[in-house]
Amino acid sequence: MRQEYKYLAIKELNLAKGYPIGLLCEVIELNRSSYYKWLHREITHSELENENLIGRIRILENRYHGILGYRRMTMYLNRGQEKYYNHKRIYRLMCIIGLKSVIRKKRPSYVRSTPQITAENILNREFTAAYFNEKWLADVTEFKYGSSQKAYLSAILDIKDRRIVSYVIGHSNSNQLVFGTFNLAIEHNPTAKPLFHSDRGFQYTNKIFKTMLDKAEMNQSMSRVGCCIDNGPMEGFWGILKSEMYYLNHFKTYENLKAAIEQYIYFYNYQRLQANLCNLAPCEYHDHLLNSVAT
Repeated sequence: MRQEYKYLAIKELNLAKGYPIGLLCEVIELNRSSYYKWLHREITHSELENENLIGRIRILENRYHGILGYRRMTMYLNRGQEKYYNHKRIYRLMCIIGLKSVIRKKRPSYVRSTPQITAENILNREFTAAYFNEKWLADVTEFKYGSSQKAYLSAILDIKDRRIVSYVIGHSNSNQLVFGTFNLAIEHNPTAKPLFHSDRGFQYTNKIFKTMLDKAEMNQSMSRVGCCIDNGPMEGFWGILKSEMYYLNHFKTYENLKAAIEQYIYFYNYQRLQANLCNLAPCEYHDHLLNSVAT
């Protein structure tokens, strides 16, 4: 760490935590006189900029409830700005004030069912697409609230723009949950005929669901048994949602949980910047693709 960042660390820890200057200097192996000389110096443009950045980092940290790592923090800081800040600089500043993003938890395993209909893994981990509505991924995940009561979220994700095409929240993990999600996706995208990929959950191996896919003229693809990575981007979305929203809160009622999920999916679709989408949110990137075709 450069000297300037050591001095900044002492200043931040003293102001935020009340640690004695002498103790901090001893830990970082700096002379107190050197620190006070730095403290009363004529502040340079770079130092003023760092203090301004720390203030903006704290604002974003509070606004997004601690979910931003240094890479996405850098994206938000650079958004709409004339000057570009390097992610290494933001990393150092976040270390100084002790900020880290939340960590994802491992997803639990579930008991598999006996399928009525199965399909080959046509997707074959080809998680790229030339355009949106070319490949859709689907899955259902579980949440707990109150005294171990359960709620379920069914969602469909587009591989190209990573947007959540449709979703349904319910009290039970049922066929109706998945069928409703599919019908919403068709309602919002009536001309779409994507490759439809899912795991081998009982809803997706249901004969009625296969009929729905055939009617919509969609080809069906399924993950291999026990290979959750075959549905990687969808699994990734569950990890993001749970680590950035669900695990940070305790929900006493179904209504509170449902509202939080809806709020987060809106944030994810319209505000959560992604580096692989040109530093845009999924729906922003979707509109960008539409405009590119129009021009």
